[in-house]
Amino acid sequence: MTTRPSIAFVGMTHLGIVHAAAAAAKGFDVVAFDQDAQRVADLVAGRLPVLEPDLPELLAAHAARLRFTSDPSDLETVPLCYVAPDVATDAQGRSDLTILLELIALAERNLTSEAVLVVLSQVPPGFTRGLSHPVAKRFYQVETLIFGRAVERALQPERFILGCADPAAPLPSVLADFLAAFGCPLLPMGWESAELSKIAINLFLVSSISTTNMVADLCERIGADWGEIAPALRLDRRIGPHAYLTPGLGIAGGNLERDLAGFRRLAGETGAGAASIDVWIRDAARRRDWALRILHEHVFRDDPGGRLAVLGLAYKENTRSTRNSPALALLNALGGKEVAVWDPEVPADAVARPGLRGAADALDACEGACALVIMTPWPEFRRLDPMRIAERLGGRTVIDPWRLLSTSAVRAAGLRHFVLGAPPSDPLDAREK
Repeated sequence: MTTRPSIAFVGMTHLGIVHAAAAAAKGFDVVAFDQDAQRVADLVAGRLPVLEPDLPELLAAHAARLRFTSDPSDLETVPLCYVAPDVATDAQGRSDLTILLELIALAERNLTSEAVLVVLSQVPPGFTRGLSHPVAKRFYQVETLIFGRAVERALQPERFILGCADPAAPLPSVLADFLAAFGCPLLPMGWESAELSKIAINLFLVSSISTTNMVADLCERIGADWGEIAPALRLDRRIGPHAYLTPGLGIAGGNLERDLAGFRRLAGETGAGAASIDVWIRDAARRRDWALRILHEHVFRDDPGGRLAVLGLAYKENTRSTRNSPALALLNALGGKEVAVWDPEVPADAVARPGLRGAADALDACEGACALVIMTPWPEFRRLDPMRIAERLGGRTVIDPWRLLSTSAVRAAGLRHFVLGAPPSDPLDAREK
């Protein structure tokens, strides 16, 4: 039986924890290091700092291969070390690299000169070149973590994009063997190319989001239905079955905003063109206010003092993150209006504003409300019964951006249904088919 070498992951936040667990699942002994002794103690006890489907089960299944530690001397014997803390961004999308630099310096002090160092956290172009670890042992690997799908992406990566000093040179055997265990294509390239690849991936994603939202907006105004158009696009080979074609409420979460800001900064410094960036940012801001516009145009006009029900506070499903959440933006725009909120993972007290009530569950939030607004596409919201919603609501309006509820079922319950990319459906509107 082949004995695989130990792999270290430094920085036990979302990125590091998921990839450490994936490495253990592939049969490697993993040293999972973090400077925070309390965080390490929590991880040892099974208390995770992040919500991620299947992550607790993955960690439990491979606990024998995972050693959580806050002792940097445990890094001294590992031949391969990934530095992988989450990189925070500010309100302008700028990365704070302080923790990452601290952990790289700590790793370099404790690793041998023969150890391979891989930066997994997202960094701006030029970052890896500026490090001091030996050139032939220094790499940057593009991370492709998606909140809510991180375990799947870590265990079954589409490809590895690896920044190297010399893309034509053979990789150190320990790194080559580790990557080969995942059985996916490997794309070696220069450091800056790999660093920019991550930004390029997100820019293409933003372009799809923006185009989808633009066409969906027109659908709502002319009677077309984006849900009927999207399948035609997926069958076009130039666009493809996996294209991001879901209308949304702008851009949230922090990572896409960081890459828009980073690319615009680099373009400004080098004289490259980046006019599309400003258009995408304006489009995202406009789509973020979609639910608020529906409320003003179709609800507050008739019931300006009515209380609202808002389901969902996280910026997307399967995460507790509220970074740039459309739900929080809506609540802030509503001022002191009475709102009952419920999210399966984010407590109501995460939002500090007057007039807010944390509901016991989704239907409790609906009690007496003039409208229901679903602001996060949690899977459990799909199971809500429109008839029971209608029994609780004081009004007749359901604002459901992602069409989690069946429009025909909402209509049968006597409710108006507003979704992204389609005209409003009102069972009392004689003009509807």
